[in-house]
Amino acid sequence: MPMLDLTPFFSKEKTVAELTSGFTVADLRPMTDTLFNTIKGIVADVTDADVVFVPVDPQANDSGETSSWTLGHVIVHATASNEESGALALDLARGVVVEWRSRYETPWETVTTSAQVHQRLEESHRMMHAMLDAWPDAPHMDTVQTHPFFGELNPISRYMMGIGHEEQHLDQLREIVRQAKAARSTS
Repeated sequence: MPMLDLTPFFSKEKTVAELTSGFTVADLRPMTDTLFNTIKGIVADVTDADVVFVPVDPQANDSGETSSWTLGHVIVHATASNEESGALALDLARGVVVEWRSRYETPWETVTTSAQVHQRLEESHRMMHAMLDAWPDAPHMDTVQTHPFFGELNPISRYMMGIGHEEQHLDQLREIVRQAKAARSTS
């Protein structure tokens, strides 16, 4: 199942609404599963040392922070962003206009083991399914959130923002795991 490529939005070629116009409610669960299965595959055999390994990571940037992110940091950041989009999309689908943040991010410093990474992914995957299960049979697709950066988002486009954001971290995750494994093999 294809994911949401946000490149046309960031290059100002398309709006988020245009990028998500072809997606349906039925697409959301398989896209969620594809995303989580991809991430779980990337981290399938990481060790505890890999989780806390500090890579050379030029993509690390959140709120002006430019230090390299550990694998644990990227996992908690990406899952928190996805869950926030899922929660806000659920509110929109229920007909509730949302104009606030709905985010909790596990403190990344506390994620130091492979078991914690796998638990966080399983938990987030389950939570995303639960949010989709809570959508009404006839979602309010005309309810929109006006985001200061992304523009008008209906329930599907709001949900897809989480998928798209998490997808943007896939190459970063692959690179962190690659570097960690390379460091392991030389030590």
